[in-house]
Amino acid sequence: MSASLIFFIILAYFALLMVISRLTSRHNKANSFFDGDKSSPWFLVAFGMIGSGISAVSLVSIPGNVGNNNLFYFQFILGTIVGYLFIAFMLTPIYYKLKLVSIYTYLNIRFGNVTYKTGSLFFLVSQSFGAALRLLLSIKILQYAFFDSLHIPYFLTIIIVLILIWLYTNKSGIKTIVWTDALQSLFLITVMIVSIITIKNSLGLSVGGMVSTIVHHPYAKLFEWDVHSGSNFFKQFISGLLITVALVGLDQSMMQKTLTINNVKGAKRNVLAFSFFIAGAQTLFLGLGVLLYIFVERHGIKLVRADGQIVNTDGLYPFLTLHYFGQVGAIAFFIGVIASTFASIDACIAALTTAFSYDFMDIENQPVEQRKKIKNRVLLGVNVVMFLIVMAFWSSQGAIINTIFKIAGYTYGPILGLYLTGLFSKIQLNEKFVPLACVGAALVTWGLNVFFISEFQFDFGFMNILVNAVLTILFLVLIKKKSYAAA
Repeated sequence: MSASLIFFIILAYFALLMVISRLTSRHNKANSFFDGDKSSPWFLVAFGMIGSGISAVSLVSIPGNVGNNNLFYFQFILGTIVGYLFIAFMLTPIYYKLKLVSIYTYLNIRFGNVTYKTGSLFFLVSQSFGAALRLLLSIKILQYAFFDSLHIPYFLTIIIVLILIWLYTNKSGIKTIVWTDALQSLFLITVMIVSIITIKNSLGLSVGGMVSTIVHHPYAKLFEWDVHSGSNFFKQFISGLLITVALVGLDQSMMQKTLTINNVKGAKRNVLAFSFFIAGAQTLFLGLGVLLYIFVERHGIKLVRADGQIVNTDGLYPFLTLHYFGQVGAIAFFIGVIASTFASIDACIAALTTAFSYDFMDIENQPVEQRKKIKNRVLLGVNVVMFLIVMAFWSSQGAIINTIFKIAGYTYGPILGLYLTGLFSKIQLNEKFVPLACVGAALVTWGLNVFFISEFQFDFGFMNILVNAVLTILFLVLIKKKSYAAA
């Protein structure tokens, strides 16, 4: 692709986002950035959340990881569906009943201010790293595919992307993001379909032949029953359930869009519709992954391996797209990366801004003019933090989706433990020990995982979120107030 074509695509795409931003910000209110004026159609939110849920990480990591982990991620997908049911029928009604903007305000209502701040702080840390790692992969793809040839340094690419996101989200925040994410979800699905058709045609397969080839390929293994494996069915299924509850139901960036819907009935519909949208999209990505490796085999492409594992699986899809799928495939992939980058990062930045503004800056009790200043300062700070994390992790290798879920297991585990304790018990906590209990649970989980791998060759895998949440609950029970212990 020529530099002029790349520039035109970026300019046209960004211009479209700015048009949407202008249209959605015409009747802004004081709280539009945070709650979207509670006017979003549920089906639009559900469709738009595909882009946030997929991201560039899923775009390249899920297909690429098939080479090392077969289709075992499907076990995780099955667990996510159950997780969405819990979110729709358990968490969403509570958020609406309490009229929350920051969902971590629930912890303040249920336990108190220290627990509230602790839960929000764990979210801020986890979301900052998760969003930054997703941005990292997107920038690496853009850099490798296009900007290196233009001699643009990667730190400048990071700054450019963050500035572009700021320009179209600064005024209306989540109100704009609901609409731009829907557009970006459409682009992502189109990219996936174009890629599958391109590979199908290059292999000379009919639709039926393609499905049959995928199903009978050695990588097309859906279930892993080895209890020692991190990909064991029960570990993956339970992890899918818990990580979905934590990373969606207890995640400000995902639930903030749901809370822009004006009633709980529409919000439930949104969560249920999104669960099937995202499960279907991720399953197609797995099928795309098998196709990519079939393409590699048919064309005799050599992949670098170390210790029996394929190295840099995240680079496979971009490599094939740029060198084998022609200009249409390359353009489609480029648009997909841009769409997934903006769709997954803009909501995270808005959520981090919302959580910090509400949970630590008490923005809802400030005058309107002061709110605007606080929001702008926090938004700038969030962007600086994102930039620094991406720079720090720039040299990382491997499937970033695994890194994100591992970090989530340690940071969202305590949040999950706090919410489960609040929802399913009546205990009150000696709050000064809550931060210690949450940090201690994460550290003990890490230590146990290292010990089990060393002594029993047993990897918790994504199950560390369950271990972490259970330990958090146990530690919280130990620090409950004695009046409740006596009762």
